[in-house]
Amino acid sequence: MQTALTEFATLFARTARAIPADRLGAATPCAQYTVAELFAHLGGVLPDSELAAAKLPRHGEPTPLTEPAAVAAGAERAVAAWLKPEAMTGETRFGPGTYPASLAAGITLQELALHGWDLARATGQPFVVGEEAGTVLLGVVEQIADQARANGGYGQAVTAPADACAFDRALALSGRTPGWIG
Repeated sequence: MQTALTEFATLFARTARAIPADRLGAATPCAQYTVAELFAHLGGVLPDSELAAAKLPRHGEPTPLTEPAAVAAGAERAVAAWLKPEAMTGETRFGPGTYPASLAAGITLQELALHGWDLARATGQPFVVGEEAGTVLLGVVEQIADQARANGGYGQAVTAPADACAFDRALALSGRTPGWIG
């Protein structure tokens, strides 16, 4: 999990920092969000994830990060917090509930991976994922797909090609079309 978190944080941050201001209104494969709206979503999730990793309470509703560079830095801080050995133990408060810490870390991983890919696709950037990180992501997506679909976070699964890599299978299971081009 930790290697995959690091890989996805690096990919996400690189992608986010390379997005020019004139692409903030672009559509993404995540139909409910434009690029700017995706940054606003992640800009709220990532600080919450950082607190969850440190097992610190959230005080009120923080102002979400919205600038690409700030969201990229938020991803790096959240993952750095999850890389501390004590972060993966016990339970933690994350978003609307309390979860096993390893599940909260997995939710963070899939946010960075899936939405990082969404941002890359929307802005014409590469998002090349190693097989090990893709396999970890697929395991997380398989674990949370039903609940994510029920709460509107994932669309209906699409069929991935028989020879698809683990990352593309995770995209398809989350309702994304791996070949999407904006």
